[in-house]
Amino acid sequence: MTNIAVAVEKTAEGNDFPEQSPEHAPEHAPEHAGEYTRIGEMAREFGVTLRALRFYEDKGLLRPERAGTTRLYSRTDKLRLQHILLGRKIGFSLNDIKEVLDLHEPDGGNVKQLQLVLKKSERQMVRLEKQRASIDDAINELKTLIGEVSTRLDGASPLRDAG
Repeated sequence: MTNIAVAVEKTAEGNDFPEQSPEHAPEHAPEHAGEYTRIGEMAREFGVTLRALRFYEDKGLLRPERAGTTRLYSRTDKLRLQHILLGRKIGFSLNDIKEVLDLHEPDGGNVKQLQLVLKKSERQMVRLEKQRASIDDAINELKTLIGEVSTRLDGASPLRDAG
């Protein structure tokens, strides 16, 4: 039985997804089968939907192993998803995130990747600071408007408004 098939069997308990028979497992199964997470567990662990995981896979951001129709996520996939979620949180586009993830060198210093992250992060910081300034301006305008309207309402005569 291949390692992925063992992972499928070990993680099937309590999962709503169909189990796959060992004969459908890929020949190139990784050595550490117990380190795989199925899609439902992955979604729960990271607070995302199954649809989001499939979407990220369709966009090439995640690359789970397959055992038939069962998706098996490795530790690398988990790290990639953490980076995807952080990138989304700070406002990076999926294209930006993919560009950064694709530069990862497992056995290298990742200098190009880090340079790109720095460049994109500095650019995003400028955008966010501009947005903050716009939001601060809008909040100040709203405070002024609320004050003016409240003052007008406090000075208005109840009899005059009733008619």
